[in-house]
Amino acid sequence: MNFGADVSRLLEIVAHALYSNRDVFLRELVSNASDACDRLRYEAIDKPDLTKDDPDFRVRILKDPKPRTLTVLDNGIGMNRAELVEHLGTIAKSGTKAIMEQLKVSGDKEKLSLIGQFGVGFYASFMVAHKVEVVSRKAGESETWHWESDGRTGFTVREASKDEHALLSSSRGTAVILHLNEDAGDYLIEQKLTTVIQTWSDHISIPVFIGAAKNGEEPVNKGGALWTKPKASVTKEQYTEFYRHIGHGMDEPLLTSHWRAEGTIEYTALLFLPTMRPWDLYDPTRKHAVRLYVKRVFITDDCQGLMYPWLRFVRGVIDSEDLPLNISREMLQHNPVIDKIRNGVAKHILTDLDKLSRDDAIGFTTFWEQFGAVVKEGLYDAFSLREELLKIVRFHTTSGENLTSLADYVGRMKDKQDAIYYISGENLGNLRNSPQLEGFKARGLEVLLFTDTIDDFWLQAVLDYQGKPFQSVTKGNIDLSRFDAGSAKPEADKKSEENAPALDSLLTAIRETLQDEVSEVRLSARLTDSPVCLVAAENEVDLRMERVLRVHQQYKPIVKRVLEINPKHPLIERMSALPNGADLNDAAHLLLDQARIIQGEPVPDPARFAKSMSRFMEHALSI
Repeated sequence: MNFGADVSRLLEIVAHALYSNRDVFLRELVSNASDACDRLRYEAIDKPDLTKDDPDFRVRILKDPKPRTLTVLDNGIGMNRAELVEHLGTIAKSGTKAIMEQLKVSGDKEKLSLIGQFGVGFYASFMVAHKVEVVSRKAGESETWHWESDGRTGFTVREASKDEHALLSSSRGTAVILHLNEDAGDYLIEQKLTTVIQTWSDHISIPVFIGAAKNGEEPVNKGGALWTKPKASVTKEQYTEFYRHIGHGMDEPLLTSHWRAEGTIEYTALLFLPTMRPWDLYDPTRKHAVRLYVKRVFITDDCQGLMYPWLRFVRGVIDSEDLPLNISREMLQHNPVIDKIRNGVAKHILTDLDKLSRDDAIGFTTFWEQFGAVVKEGLYDAFSLREELLKIVRFHTTSGENLTSLADYVGRMKDKQDAIYYISGENLGNLRNSPQLEGFKARGLEVLLFTDTIDDFWLQAVLDYQGKPFQSVTKGNIDLSRFDAGSAKPEADKKSEENAPALDSLLTAIRETLQDEVSEVRLSARLTDSPVCLVAAENEVDLRMERVLRVHQQYKPIVKRVLEINPKHPLIERMSALPNGADLNDAAHLLLDQARIIQGEPVPDPARFAKSMSRFMEHALSI
C-alpha cells in the first residue's frame, strides 16, 4: 500500500528536522506500548480471559548488534490488520495534517524544531531507522500480522510467519523492530538505553525492562502513577516529563495543577496548561486531552463531559475513586459524578489562573494571548462559573498596550461614568483608529477593545459587571456632554452654533438623499477628527455582530445604520454651504461610502463611488 503524499512528506521532515533530540523516538514507542497495556487492562475488567494466560503487563527493549536492530516489545492489547493500516498507514489518526500546512510556510529548521510540541508518535522511529517492522496480535484474536515500511515508498501488511509470531513474548501484544541507521549505533549500548528510559519514561506505570527475561531482574524505570504521589515529593523535571509523555510534545507546561479533592466526591487531578497553543484549538471536532482513570486503571481519553469545551487545551489525568471500574462510555455521559468533577476541576483551574495573574503577570499574559479567546467561551455557556471567569478575563484597551482586567477598568472609571464602554472588531490596530473612539479619547474615557469573535456572543449573556452595564461605542446615541469640563465653550462649538441653520439644512438634504440607505442622519458627539461614522441604533444589532452573523449563519438582515456627521469638521462646514443639487448628492453618497470603508464594509456600488470621486477630484484640481 502507498502512503499519502502528506505522510511521505511528514516522514521526511521527522527524519531530518522535526526533533532536535533523537532520543524522543524511544519515549514515543515506550509511551505507545504503555498505552496499549493500559487499554488492555481496562478491557480485561469485563473480559478477564484476555489476560488470564499472562496477567503481568510489561514493556521490554531488545537489542541485537549483528543485524543492528532495536525492538520495543509489549504484551498490551495489540492490533489486527485493519488497525495496523488505520493507525500506521494514514495521517488521519496521527492528527498531523495541519502540521504540514504550517511547515509549508517556512523552511527554517529552527522553526521546524518547534513542531516537536505536536508529537508524531510512531513516525518518530524513522529518525533512527531506515526500515521499521511491526508484528502484532490483538488480544482475543488468533491471527498475527506483520507491517513493514522504509518510510518512503509505502508499506506492506501481511500475515506474520511463525518466526515473526515468535517475536511476541505473549499470545498478544506488539513488537516494533527498528533497523537502525549507521549513525544510530549508540542505541545498541545498554547504558545509553537505560539513560534514555530513565530520562524520558521513568514515570511510566508499566515496568520497562532491557534485554531478555531473567530471574530477579529489575525494571529500568521507577514506575508508579505520578499523580498518586505527594506533591512535595515530585520534582519539576518529573512533572515536565509526564506532561511531555501524555501530550507527546517538547514544550514545558506553563502551569502545573496537582491536587486531591476529598469530601462528597473524591478524585485526584494532575493537570497542565501548555505553553504553546495546539494547532487544532479552534477545530470544532477537537476533544479535550485529559485522561480518565478509576482507581489507577485507565478508562478512556475520550470522556465527553469530563472537561468544559472552553478548557479543551488542558492536558493531564483525573483519577476518580467514585466511579465503578467497569463503567461504560454511555454511562459516563450521564453520570452525575462526572458533572461534579468537571465543575470542581474548572473552579480549581480558574483559581490557579487568578493566582498566576497576580504572581506572574508575564506568564499570565503569555497564557492569555494563546488561550484567552477560548476561555471567554465559558462566559457564554458556564453560568455557574461566570464570577470566577470575570476575574481572569483580560482585554486590550485605549489606555495603553497592556491587557487590563474588568476590575482594574472599573477602578479607573471617571466620575459620572455609569457604563463600561467597548468597541469590537477584527483588527486591534484598526480598532484603535476607529472614528467612533475620538470623542471618548478627547474626554479621557477608556474604552475596551474586543477583537475575538466570541466577545460579541458572551456580551449577549453577560449584561453587566459589578452593576456597570456594557455599552458599545458604536451603538446608540451616547451622551458625552456630561464629561465636558468647565462651562466655557470652545471657539469651535460657538462656530457650530452660529452655523446651526446651515447644518440643519444640510442634515435635511442628506436625509432625503440617503433615505433608502440609512435610518437616520444626525450630528455626532463621538467625532472630533473624522467627518463621518456609522453607528447602530439603540435597538439594533451592533455593527460587528451583524458581520459575524452574516459570515457564520448566513444572516441577511435589511438593516439601515445611523450616519453621524461631525459639525466641526471643515468638510462638513464646506458642504453646509453647497446648494442642493448634484454636487451635494454626490458628496452625501461619498460620505456614506467613506463611513462604510472605515468600518470595514464593502461599498455597494463601486462604479458610482468611482465616478463621484472622479468628479470631486476634477473640481478640486481645477481650483
